[in-house]
Amino acid sequence: MALTLEDVLKGAMLLERRGKAFYEKAARDAERESVRDLFQFLAEEEERHLRALTRAFSQLRESGSIQAHSPGDPGKIAGSILTERIKEEISAASYDSAAIYAAMGFEERAMAYYAREAERAQDEEVRRFLLWLSDWERKHLELLMGIDEELRRKAWEDQSFWPF
Repeated sequence: MALTLEDVLKGAMLLERRGKAFYEKAARDAERESVRDLFQFLAEEEERHLRALTRAFSQLRESGSIQAHSPGDPGKIAGSILTERIKEEISAASYDSAAIYAAMGFEERAMAYYAREAERAQDEEVRRFLLWLSDWERKHLELLMGIDEELRRKAWEDQSFWPF
């Protein structure tokens, strides 16, 4: 059964609320300040997504269509600086590292949801809006994957797992 645009937006808002709740909890529980900053940033990003989706949902309810417009480019952050701080402060086997790994799953699922629904979208405006959200989630996923890779490399190096 094909989802209606209303169903897609409701699903997207639920996805963003879950992500925001996860990131807020991960920020509170983070063992290191750099990781707390990362998760706080991601919680704020999810809030931005939620506001855009809420506007689109309100438009749909009021007019039967959406005039989706992205609130700018996906969030700009000092990724390399944050990655360096995280890499220096945590180990690959810590709670913080596990939370980063779990966050990758959230971002991957959100990206896939938006991309799948964009393919199904009948309206070009809706399709562009969903692709924009998918791209935003992809950028979050890439950031988290980069951090995870750095932590893995650090762990291998620390444990002399590199072949000589």
